[in-house]
Amino acid sequence: MVLRFSLLALGLLAFSSAGRSADEKGDAVKPAPSKVTAVTVYANTALITREVTVPEAAGLTEVVVSPMPPQTMQSSLYAEGNDNIRVLSVRYRTRAIAEDTREEVRKIEAEIKVLQTKAQTFESDLKAMADNLKLLDKLEGFTAKSLDNLTDKGQLDPEKIIALAKFVQEDRAKRVKEQLGVKQQLEEVQGKIAFAQRQLAERSNGSIRTERDAVILLDKKLGAGAVKLNYLVGSASWRPQYKFRATGKDKDPVVAEYQAAIDQRTGEDWVNALITLSTAQPLLNAAPPDLKALSVNISPIGAVAVAPVDPATGVPVPAKPSAPGFPGSGGGFGGAGPGGPGGGMPSATEYAKDLDKLSKDLRAQVAQNYREKKEQAAGDLANNAAALEQFRDLFSGKEELIAAAAAPPGAAGEGPSVTYKLATRLTIPSRSDEQVIEIAKIDLPPKFYHKAVPVLTANVYRLADLTNNSEYVLLPGDATMYLNGDFVGQTRLPLVAAGKPFTVGFGVDPQLQVSRLLVDKTRTTQGGNQVLTFKYRIMLSSYKTTPVPVQVWDRTPHAETAQTIAINLTNPKPELSTDPLYVRDEKGRGILRWDVTIDPKQNGEKSLFIDYEFKMELDKNVNIGGFLAK
Repeated sequence: MVLRFSLLALGLLAFSSAGRSADEKGDAVKPAPSKVTAVTVYANTALITREVTVPEAAGLTEVVVSPMPPQTMQSSLYAEGNDNIRVLSVRYRTRAIAEDTREEVRKIEAEIKVLQTKAQTFESDLKAMADNLKLLDKLEGFTAKSLDNLTDKGQLDPEKIIALAKFVQEDRAKRVKEQLGVKQQLEEVQGKIAFAQRQLAERSNGSIRTERDAVILLDKKLGAGAVKLNYLVGSASWRPQYKFRATGKDKDPVVAEYQAAIDQRTGEDWVNALITLSTAQPLLNAAPPDLKALSVNISPIGAVAVAPVDPATGVPVPAKPSAPGFPGSGGGFGGAGPGGPGGGMPSATEYAKDLDKLSKDLRAQVAQNYREKKEQAAGDLANNAAALEQFRDLFSGKEELIAAAAAPPGAAGEGPSVTYKLATRLTIPSRSDEQVIEIAKIDLPPKFYHKAVPVLTANVYRLADLTNNSEYVLLPGDATMYLNGDFVGQTRLPLVAAGKPFTVGFGVDPQLQVSRLLVDKTRTTQGGNQVLTFKYRIMLSSYKTTPVPVQVWDRTPHAETAQTIAINLTNPKPELSTDPLYVRDEKGRGILRWDVTIDPKQNGEKSLFIDYEFKMELDKNVNIGGFLAK
């Protein structure tokens, strides 16, 4: 046993020395055969699994995997052996090389060299042509002087002079034409060189004569085998997007194409690999950070308190607002004072948003520090981010607190952590533009109807109520909508859990029209109060050949403080909707909804009318200051 251990130690030392020697000399290496077999794409990174073939020889073996992509995160490398192979170490190195080893890059570089040689030839030809033209100019000057001398001596020979002048003219025209042709060829070659250099920049991903290797030292038994090399790379991400296709008929399903737009600029092609898409954020830490005590300090009400700058992060906390209604005092934020409208201090809501932004920035730094194996710094940053979030809770309203609770600390994006394993192997090359692949195609039974909101728009929209009957969580993303094969618009799909109902729009229906008219308004006095009465009429017209259900929405003012102003809806015709969700969530806030069915060709004098009125009662000594949508 001792002898076995000693031999192994000597072998490790010998291989380590040999590896350093090869690195220092920059010697060429013979990489082991390997291929990408699986890729997991995260929000901003990708985990690559590469299968590496190991030589049959038994004992200590050093296997080189090359080239590694330029975006490899060095600290993320790890290798997996098996019962026949034991991985002893994995290291990452860089080597200076004479030329890029990738075939497509070498082809482009060779093409650039040929084009540059052509360009040099053309430039040389142009220089010679310019010299020849200068010589022709001298010949022309010599001809003019000779003509003057012969004229003075009375020895002028017109035929020779004409022949010489003709030669100069014709030769200059010929040489200028040739020079123009060479210039055009040079410009064409220079254009090709510029294009090839752009291609080279895309293919090489900024590589400058440097090769990157993963060196695996292993101990194996006799026989062939393989190990798996895993590593994280940057410049890879994905985002969900959708296409919804419908015919507009309830009997025909709405086909939802769930797609992923992948940004793959790692410098390494993923050929025939199993692709997994994940919204998780790999941190590379096996244990959670240590929780530190939370210290609190106080400052007088109305004072401007600025938290000290953390020396580890350099992130200052913004000045907090003047807070006469700080939690526990019974008041509220807003109102007059430094923290109110027009003051120099931020409002409580704005301050809470600033704190939230700072905490998210720190959370992003946590992930980066774990990738760089800086666990202590990552733990400190996580504690600082959590402290900011707990401080934010003091300034957040109930709705903001509920929204914050829905997203776990450190969540990288919208929605839960989900993983999609694609059924077939795919090839995704490294290139600068996004590549779209299909995750799933889902048939969704629809319930079509129309929706009109005349206070906001004169258009009437087609909608469909759907239920996500698939096993997939539909993440928030952009959706492109098609009706009968025609593009009708785009929308933003929210998070839709499996089994959850949701609604999508299929654009404007030009065969339905809606309008809203203020019919009458009055102002009367009743006791010590003034009463304002408003009467409205909504007109819905159809030019369709079939009856269609329509939801018509409107609103009355809503007074949050009932003691100041009373608002009452009177005499709506027809009656408001009895939908339980509407009655529970919307009706009490002054939102009006009618569920009607409009008959075919019901327009003009036959249009469907909706009439309602509401009264606002308030003290006669005050006025309505304004309306605010919220």
